[in-house]
Amino acid sequence: MKKSVFITGAVVNTGFGVAERFAKEGYAVFIGSRKQEGADEAAQKITEKYGVFAKGYKADSTMSEEELKAVFDDMKAEGYLLDCLVLNAANLGIRQEFLTVSVEDFSDVIYTNMIWNFILARQAALHMMEKGKGSIVFVNSNTAYRCIPDRIAYSASKSGALGMMRALAFDLGKYNIRVNAVLPGMIKTDRWENNYNNCRAALSNYTPLGDIATFEDIANAVYYFGSDESRNTTGAELVVDGGNMIQLYPIVPEDK
Repeated sequence: MKKSVFITGAVVNTGFGVAERFAKEGYAVFIGSRKQEGADEAAQKITEKYGVFAKGYKADSTMSEEELKAVFDDMKAEGYLLDCLVLNAANLGIRQEFLTVSVEDFSDVIYTNMIWNFILARQAALHMMEKGKGSIVFVNSNTAYRCIPDRIAYSASKSGALGMMRALAFDLGKYNIRVNAVLPGMIKTDRWENNYNNCRAALSNYTPLGDIATFEDIANAVYYFGSDESRNTTGAELVVDGGNMIQLYPIVPEDK
């Protein structure tokens, strides 16, 4: 049986970059998205470019666990028991000022970034237990440790997700299922290119390495955890942020 990976939020940006990285290694690629049409288009691109089996699914936090189970059942019907789950999709919780953000908006971020990922991980683990091995990779964030303005729910959810990652690594180790997390900093997404929320002016752009991450940088880290290259690694974190977390404060060039 060929190896397979399911990646959430994999239509564009980092998620699609991760899908491409696994496809290059011959994995069958299952793509999750909020919209079926987008997932289908991304899967078609993967198949055409890399010649691997790929299929898209509508898979988002509005779904019940029973509805999500049907997605995993369909993967099995296609002939695949999942080898790797990549939890990439997230509610970014941008511009949620503490004194004014509604409880509902705060809760939406927590639900998507923690509870939804818990549900996904459980369904994936059931596949992996049947196969006898597997890997779950959280695409987390260095904001789990370093706060940024008006992102309280996002930072809280990413910190919580790291705790969940470690607990899952402990609980699932006996089934030979590994659970790890990649912590990106600023990434050159379309949001960065378009300067959404003035992100190109953020101090996190000024790293000790003098650059921020590309999709490929994150995808390589995710692939390491997702593949057998890290077969004896679980409960671990890999920060990919150009060294941003090690500095007390960024050094901004005088011409900026």
